Amino acid sequence: MSDILVIRTNAGQREEQTLTAGTKAWELFREQPDVVAARLGADLVDLAYELQDGDEVEGVLIDSADGRDILRHSTAHVMAQAVQQLFPAAKLGIGPPIENGFYYDFDVETPFNPEDLVKIESAMRKIIKENQRFERRVTTDADAINELQDEPYKLELIGLKGGAGADDTEGASVEVGGAELTIYDNIGRNGEAKWSDLCRGPHLPTTKRIPAFKLMRSAAAYWRGDEKNKQLQRIYGTAWETKEALDEHLHRIEEAERRDHRKLGRELDLFSFPDEIGSGLAVFHPKGGVIKRVMEDYVRQRHIEEGFDYVGTPHIAKEGLFHTSGHLPYYKDTMFPPMEFEGSDYYLKAMNCPMHNLIFRSRGRSYRELPLRLFEFGSVYRYEKSGVVHGLTRVRGLTQDDSHSYVTPEQAPAEIEHLLDFVLGLLRDFGIDDFYLELSTRDDSKPDKFVGSEQEWAVATKVLEDVAIASGLELVADPGGAAFYGPKISVQARDAIGRTWQMSTIQYDFNQPKGFELEYVASDGSRQQPVMIHSAKFGSLERFFGVLIEHYAGAFPPWLAPVQVQGIPIAERHNDYLFDVARQMKSAGLRMEVDYSDDRMQKKIRNAQLQKVPFMMIAGDDDIEKGAVSFRYRDGRQDNGVPIEEALERVASAVAAREQV
Repeated sequence: MSDILVIRTNAGQREEQTLTAGTKAWELFREQPDVVAARLGADLVDLAYELQDGDEVEGVLIDSADGRDILRHSTAHVMAQAVQQLFPAAKLGIGPPIENGFYYDFDVETPFNPEDLVKIESAMRKIIKENQRFERRVTTDADAINELQDEPYKLELIGLKGGAGADDTEGASVEVGGAELTIYDNIGRNGEAKWSDLCRGPHLPTTKRIPAFKLMRSAAAYWRGDEKNKQLQRIYGTAWETKEALDEHLHRIEEAERRDHRKLGRELDLFSFPDEIGSGLAVFHPKGGVIKRVMEDYVRQRHIEEGFDYVGTPHIAKEGLFHTSGHLPYYKDTMFPPMEFEGSDYYLKAMNCPMHNLIFRSRGRSYRELPLRLFEFGSVYRYEKSGVVHGLTRVRGLTQDDSHSYVTPEQAPAEIEHLLDFVLGLLRDFGIDDFYLELSTRDDSKPDKFVGSEQEWAVATKVLEDVAIASGLELVADPGGAAFYGPKISVQARDAIGRTWQMSTIQYDFNQPKGFELEYVASDGSRQQPVMIHSAKFGSLERFFGVLIEHYAGAFPPWLAPVQVQGIPIAERHNDYLFDVARQMKSAGLRMEVDYSDDRMQKKIRNAQLQKVPFMMIAGDDDIEKGAVSFRYRDGRQDNGVPIEEALERVASAVAAREQV
């Protein structure tokens, strides 16, 4: 056989190797047991791929992002095989890898229960132990339809011609009806196909390469995410490169459950979602209202300090306004249906920017006024599907600390830098200091999803990119993630347990100023169009609130805590003394409550700890005689005999310094 030349790349190093024609990729990486697939240019291929002359190949490690996706996708196939072994009537939906795991959808007569998951896990372990080989084969539409005639959902995917309409699913990754349609067989030791699935791949070489997995839960899911389609049963699982990595992940899940803002919101009496109001519409209780007010007071004052003017706009507007802004053609699906009134259709606003444009346009503007910065707490309403509504972090009614800067094109870079500094300073004040930036740009393959010329997009993207790079923060690309009217920078923040949340956004908009015919008089007397820069510091006040609850596990720093001090009288005769201390605290702008219940002192301390109050002041006969209190911290430390003035100063100093007590 003739020789071929292959270029092997690894950690930036390139190495030319002469191999015998017919060599498989696994032979190239036989000394690297952690390699589970190969990267061939922009494509991922199985290790069974036959190398061609001139190929440039890189090994994919199992603990890399792509390697974990391949591991999880392969585990999803093993799970589906196990399900059909145990439930032969089950019909296959889709089974993609997702963040930290995978799922597979099934059409079954009876929903899965926890006992079923235990049986499925056991069957999966047997399949893994059998060391079945994942084998790829190319087929035709006609042959696949014949082979999968008992799988109606797979037939539908074949009919989608390229996966159209199956976004974010395994179906979207299958070359359905295209140049190459592939099926993967799970091959047993005797060479017999044990199970098959329509799939693009790639997969692990064998099932035994699955080191650690666990099935997490089952849930109902509409076929292809469409509420008009049949409801299937979805099983979620997770898979990792080692048992230790799996254990760490399960620990993070336990910690996330402990921090769940929905659970803590109930326990700490912060907010609720009454059925009588509607899904995704929150009401804040008095304690939650305190935190919300502190957040609003802070960000309002910070906007004023940063040169913004506070404005206010209504909750509804006529349909024409959202046509002018361009939102209705691109955003209508996420807006509530219109209300007909006096011959016009009115919409609940889903954004504030169109109304701010009208404020800018209300009179003539000079270049001397620019940058012109407008800000409001704007209540907006978005029709989120019921399946994605999630506590405070995904709601239908939300409040944005929304601002818009109107600048000359030359001022745009400095204004974006100013806004980014503002955002990062705000996050740090709230105790969030681990973040990176994401740059969302246009998808050039879908020009109908975006407005504006290539030149306008190029200019806007370059300005944002330059500012992001200059910040020194890690910058991650998000191709296709831009809004229809322009690119954006979003701040991705990591919380106390390492989860990433999208927080603040800064967007460059050249479209709306054009649509609203916004103008300013330049220094030479000509009329020019400003650039509009959108910025939301919290993003959504509700979402930011939810993230803070989880970041702090409900134990807010003193400046944010709804109750900063809990007064604990040892006996009833000590109540009045602590009520007087509370009045002094209130006069100093601090928040103190007194537990005058009949509970014993230790129970009162325990209750304050459960409510995660930062400080306690305990008073008995000796304290009253000395004009002092026993000053107790949330972590259990206690100083006895602290004079009232000193105790008040301790609290006031911690609040003023925004200490993370």
